[in-house]
Amino acid sequence: MTAKRSARLELPGQVVLVLQGGGALGAYQLGVYQAMDEAGIHVDWVIGTSIGAINAALIAGNPQEHRFERLEEFWTRVAERTRFDVAAAWPDWDKTFAKLMIIGAGIAGFFQPNPASWFGPLARLGVDRASYYMIAPLRETLVSLVDFDLLNAGHPRLTVGAVNACTGAMRYFDSRDQHLNVEHIMSSGALPPAFPAVRVEGEPYWDGGIYSNTPVEVVLDDRPRKSSVIFSVQVWNPEGPEPESIWQVSERQKDIQYASRTDSHIARQQQIHRLRHVIRELVKRLPEAERATPDVQQLAAWGCQTTMRLIKLAAPRLDRDDQLKDIDFTPAGIAARRRAGYEAAMRAIAARPWEAPMDPIEGLTVYSV
Repeated sequence: MTAKRSARLELPGQVVLVLQGGGALGAYQLGVYQAMDEAGIHVDWVIGTSIGAINAALIAGNPQEHRFERLEEFWTRVAERTRFDVAAAWPDWDKTFAKLMIIGAGIAGFFQPNPASWFGPLARLGVDRASYYMIAPLRETLVSLVDFDLLNAGHPRLTVGAVNACTGAMRYFDSRDQHLNVEHIMSSGALPPAFPAVRVEGEPYWDGGIYSNTPVEVVLDDRPRKSSVIFSVQVWNPEGPEPESIWQVSERQKDIQYASRTDSHIARQQQIHRLRHVIRELVKRLPEAERATPDVQQLAAWGCQTTMRLIKLAAPRLDRDDQLKDIDFTPAGIAARRRAGYEAAMRAIAARPWEAPMDPIEGLTVYSV
């Protein structure tokens, strides 16, 4: 489906799109981007982890007029179609069978079983092969859909997060600061033990989601900071019903883990930005002669006048979701999440929260959809 594009919509600051990791749940981000594209909202900076990094690379590595098409093509390629049409008789069986096929056979164009894993979990295969699946098919898919020369041109800027498998340190690979290639994108989605570590500059890296799955702090701590409208797209919902079975407990555990304490991180950033604005206001009250002294200028540098408007788009829980929802690559599952993302983003855009007045002391305002 071709997106209906409007003329470019100017927003008060750079437009930043932050994409959380979550496997098949990333189809929600496809719908969000579709709505933004139709509304004429052009992204200046896209940040992603795991499947969010893949979606981000597809956006940054294609011309504006083809970005949504490439995103859509990727999700069409990885959609798992069950081999038998039994959905009419057993509505849940089609989805269940597809998940079993994915676990057993992988997904064409994404990942495939690793025969070396059959030697057992104690076999010393090396960090590059110690996994249940191999992701060589993903490399081929990314190379065919992403123009890495365009991706590194910086329009939009791209940042992807991965964690060093040896040091445990989070690292953000940024097209503003270095040349990115397919390994940087794949490392951000290398979730262990399903996928092997991917080497970047000789070091093994895993999925950044095991450390920080919602890297909104990258924007708020950027140097130099710029006023921004941030679309934070969250596919894991930390809120949910009280679980009643071990199976439901496992789902809630994943929801909470991969939501990555987003609300508490944002609350802390609101405090920090308020302090920056307080410093700015206090410096204004000093006599001009004092403001010109080196000591005061050094202290004043901690102040800030940028404004951050964060629009939080949280994916809803869908009917019959369970702890394997992140491998629900069925066409129906992808379509449902895409539709949810599109509708949520359209509601947010219609509300135009970036036009709401801000308290001059508050540096960061959050709008939830």
